[in-house]
Amino acid sequence: MSKSKKSEFRPNDYVVYPAHGVGQIVNIEEQEIAGISMELFVISFEKDKMTLRVPTNKATEIGMRSLSTPDVVEQAMKTLKGKAKVKRAMWSRRAQEYEQKINSGDLIAIAEVVRDLHRNDDQREQSYSERQLYEAALERLTREIAAASGDDETSAAQRVDDVLVSRAA
Repeated sequence: MSKSKKSEFRPNDYVVYPAHGVGQIVNIEEQEIAGISMELFVISFEKDKMTLRVPTNKATEIGMRSLSTPDVVEQAMKTLKGKAKVKRAMWSRRAQEYEQKINSGDLIAIAEVVRDLHRNDDQREQSYSERQLYEAALERLTREIAAASGDDETSAAQRVDDVLVSRAA
């Protein structure tokens, strides 16, 4: 393992881990695993009360990235304003696609899921699994928007909600 490429992540940076969303690097530590010394990012996901250790040399390979830039956040908000695109495929197939988008860590893909699964009061009731996917996507979206813009999650959630409600009007 060459140490030529120094990582772009540092302690106290907020990062997006595809399968878990926004976390904060609390430390970079050396650990011996199966006789091999490894350098690991220690990432804390405060909301989930979870700590993850990711090998520094695998971080970008698994899709870990910095928070989205303000223009990517704006692009995600534009995506929310668009018309929902619901495919006529079976629910299990669509649910699988939504799950992949949520776990991709891509903010725009997550915004697409929120847009497609959002229901207004006058629309039919969501199924349990639809609601679960919607809430997971909404939480990932608001957490990243909050972290990227320096807001708290409540105001980020309000911003997202305002966009979704204005779209319906």
